Amino acid sequence: MKNLKNLAVLSIGMVAFLITSAFTYKSFNQTDEGDALIGVWMPGHGKAKVKVTKVGTKYYGKIVWLKEPNYDDGTKKRDKNNPDPKMHDTPLLGYKILKDFEYTGKKTWENGTIYDPENGSTYSCTIKLTDKNTIDVRGYIGVSMIGRTDTWKRLKE
Repeated sequence: MKNLKNLAVLSIGMVAFLITSAFTYKSFNQTDEGDALIGVWMPGHGKAKVKVTKVGTKYYGKIVWLKEPNYDDGTKKRDKNNPDPKMHDTPLLGYKILKDFEYTGKKTWENGTIYDPENGSTYSCTIKLTDKNTIDVRGYIGVSMIGRTDTWKRLKE
C-alpha cells in the first residue's frame, strides 16, 4: 500500500514536471523568435535609422541616425512638434519612438506604440516580420483597419 502511494505521488510529480517543462520550452522559443526584431532598421522614408532592443520581455526602438540631424541654422533637431511643450527641447537623436511591443507569435509584435516626430502624434502599432530583413510597421488610431503601413528594412549594425 505504501509503495502504491509513493508511486502515485511520483506520477503526479512527473506530470507536473512535464507540463512545466512544456510551458517553459514554449516561452523560451517565443522569446527567441521575438528577438528577430532586434537590430537596426530603416523606415521607408529613409530619413532615420531606428535601433530595436529588448528590455525585459518588451521591445523598444530609438532613433540612432538622422539623414538631416540639424536644422538650417545648424542646431540639432529637437522634438518641437510634441504636444507637450516640456518635450520641445528633447533631441530627436536617441529618442525612443517604438515603445512596449510584445511578441505575440507568428512573427508579430503588438500592444506597442509608435511616435511620429514629424507631427507629434503617437499611434497604436503592430509590427510583422515579412522576411528576416523586412518588417511591416502599421500605425493606427482605434482599429488596425484604419491606419497606415510602412515597410522597414534591416541594416547591418
